[in-house]
Amino acid sequence: MQVNSFITSSDMKKKLWAIIIITVLAAVLVILLIQALLMPKYMSDIQEGAMIAEYYDDPAGHDVVFISDCEVYENFSPVTLWEEYGISSYIRGSAQQLIWQSYYLMEETFKYESPEVMVFNVLEMKYDTPSSTGDSSQREAYNRMTLDGMRWSDSKVNSIYASMTSEEKEKDGIWSYIFPILRYHDRWSEISSEDFNYLFSRDKVTDNGYLMQVKVNPVQDEYFVKPLVDYSFGDNAYYYLDKMVELCKSHGTQLVLVKAPSLSPIWYDEWEEQIEEYAQAHDLLYINFLELIDEVGIDWNSDTYDQGLHLNVYGAEKLSRYFGQILSDECGVEDHREDEELSALWQEKCDTYYERKERLEQEYRLELAEQ
Repeated sequence: MQVNSFITSSDMKKKLWAIIIITVLAAVLVILLIQALLMPKYMSDIQEGAMIAEYYDDPAGHDVVFISDCEVYENFSPVTLWEEYGISSYIRGSAQQLIWQSYYLMEETFKYESPEVMVFNVLEMKYDTPSSTGDSSQREAYNRMTLDGMRWSDSKVNSIYASMTSEEKEKDGIWSYIFPILRYHDRWSEISSEDFNYLFSRDKVTDNGYLMQVKVNPVQDEYFVKPLVDYSFGDNAYYYLDKMVELCKSHGTQLVLVKAPSLSPIWYDEWEEQIEEYAQAHDLLYINFLELIDEVGIDWNSDTYDQGLHLNVYGAEKLSRYFGQILSDECGVEDHREDEELSALWQEKCDTYYERKERLEQEYRLELAEQ
């Protein structure tokens, strides 16, 4: 009887632990499902939030990687670079991406590949710290659109710590990034069919990181140039630009600085002088496309969708044709169109690109007809 009692007691303990483990696992699974449901999907609205994560599904081995904000992901077309020059490229950008975020994305990119050229847009130098300006550019929501899409690594952790606003630090700190349900728990009232449709997978919203725009909204008036009290770039901005230089140098990658041809925000002459001096001191190629509008062929009546803030697809294709020649001639990036495997891959990308372009143009024509 004692033996039977011992066996019964042992079996009961095993069953009890099994029930506890199953209950905990079920609870964790439910929490993860709720978290996935509540997190924004960025499919039909604010698509910029979906872009960072798309990189991981693209085969590595790009010749050129662009890393910056909307001044690259809306102004350069990787498909055009491939079709015209056989250059394989990708754009790792997100809305209001800040220089420390760009640095850690660059650092992370080198864990997957070693491109010949890294391209960085220098407008990001205007922001020095997450709370330095207090304007809309420093909103926590922008941090989320960059950071939530990154895979977990030391680069992501460091980027989170570098990016958090004072409000984030006071509230949940890094925990709301580790457990996004802490951030999005109040989205219940916003849940829609899109949240269910994209619970486990997402559609691609970009073409190798390029967010296509087909609308035409010409420049109306000159933008007002507001004088600044201080035109100096901050120490923190220079700190991360220095780190980019050293990072690229350590990987044998050329760092190319550019200023996209966007009319706003204003790019001051005083800022231009600082970047020119920096590029010269560090032996970097720097191209200010604002000074090359005529050479590129940009027409502000037809090549912008938002009155000169960014280019539409027609302007982006022009700029990419021009820049591709520089990448080929001055940076020595080779033409890979004779590579059958790579050409087949890019043919699929080109097909998707032109299907998207045709669909968006049709939608835009219908929109104009209804006005």
